[in-house]
Amino acid sequence: MTTESILTIMHTNDIHSHLENWPRIRRSLLDQQRNLKTGVNDVLTFDIGDALDRVHPLTEATLGTANVALLNQANYDAVTIGNNEGLSLHAEQLNHLYDEANFPVLVANFLDAKTHQRADWNQGVHYQQTADGTRIGVIGLTAQFDDSYPLLGWDVTDIGTTLDKILPTVRANSDVVILLSHLGINVDRRIAQRFSDIDIILGAHTHHLLEHGEMVNGTLLAAAGKWGCWIGKVSVRLQEHKIIAKTARVIQTDELPQLPADELEIAGYEQAGRQQLRADKVADLPQALLRSDHSLMQDALKMVQEKTGAPAAMLSSGLFLRDLPAGIVNRDDLLELLPHQMHVMTTSLSGTELKRLMQEVHKNSGFLRGFSLVGVGFRGKIFGELVFAGLAYDERLDQVYYADEPIVPTGEYVIASLDYYKFLPFLPTIEIAGINEIMMNNNLREDYALYLAKHYRLAVNVKE
Repeated sequence: MTTESILTIMHTNDIHSHLENWPRIRRSLLDQQRNLKTGVNDVLTFDIGDALDRVHPLTEATLGTANVALLNQANYDAVTIGNNEGLSLHAEQLNHLYDEANFPVLVANFLDAKTHQRADWNQGVHYQQTADGTRIGVIGLTAQFDDSYPLLGWDVTDIGTTLDKILPTVRANSDVVILLSHLGINVDRRIAQRFSDIDIILGAHTHHLLEHGEMVNGTLLAAAGKWGCWIGKVSVRLQEHKIIAKTARVIQTDELPQLPADELEIAGYEQAGRQQLRADKVADLPQALLRSDHSLMQDALKMVQEKTGAPAAMLSSGLFLRDLPAGIVNRDDLLELLPHQMHVMTTSLSGTELKRLMQEVHKNSGFLRGFSLVGVGFRGKIFGELVFAGLAYDERLDQVYYADEPIVPTGEYVIASLDYYKFLPFLPTIEIAGINEIMMNNNLREDYALYLAKHYRLAVNVKE
């Protein structure tokens, strides 16, 4: 008699520390595991990266280890990482993020730049057998970000080259091959066209939602949107360990039952994070730093100038989500002020290129002032107004002044700003013509904390 079984694959992606959804996600995953693991039928559970985001106080306070502890509750079989795990943590922090994980972490294209080997926490590929003996091979891959990862000591290798190297072995040792892809929908489609040995691609990164999956060249693509608003569910019918059918769907999280204890649990995550952050005092301001009188902006501009040594700096007013009142400043204050994931950057330009940049600023300023922005590390609402220190543009004379001197076309000029301006389409001169150096040793919030601690020192007994 022919043996048939059903393999159910539950998957989450791009939760980004939206822990308001976590109690229902966890319950749903555990219910599926409990109800569908019967006889020869089995359930596998995967997360496809960006589970954490330092915008949440608990993630910021614990550098993501609290998020890993939550994943441990839901019996994940394996996870991969996204850019929030890979880029928002220093290498040493990432190397210890998964110390207490009860699941393997798979990022086959993520290597230590010095050793050209995977770190101890990174298994790359994972094999396991289901209840009926079907062999499952799981590969994890993450997006490259060639401008940023090398600065943190990571070498993220080419996707095609990586799959060419490992896929034949995985295929030879597996009845079903699953790719955990934090690469984005367009890359997933290209992989499916090129690598027919992959049976299922569980996607992430571009926050795409495939409510009923998508079949490309015989490979099933599945993805569950963003923020834990959906949970993915793939059903695979197997006969003698071979796939005879595969389908995908999603479960809408806010349609799942909510228990009275959920709100208390969710509030507890935020409270625990804020309590830890508030205990970490940074500075003592003699007077408030405000958005309204530009004192906050001027202070931040001085910070990026001081960090880089550049005579000129540029920042946008939408970065600052609150004021800093006089008195003690703690890390929770700074998280509320600057929740973004971005870094200080210097850009070197010729005089001609700098003039073009200032013309781009002038042309786009009216639009950008109220432009609603999402992504590229920005966690605010609007872009705001670009403000300068040591740099000015006289529209009437069409003249740019750098450190109070008129620029010359052949001169070389350095301005300090943030890496996220490089990734936006409104100031193309920065990316196209600039020689850009991103300073990844700290994020913007951490740099500002160091600046405040230096210039507005705490009394010795305040920390005690």
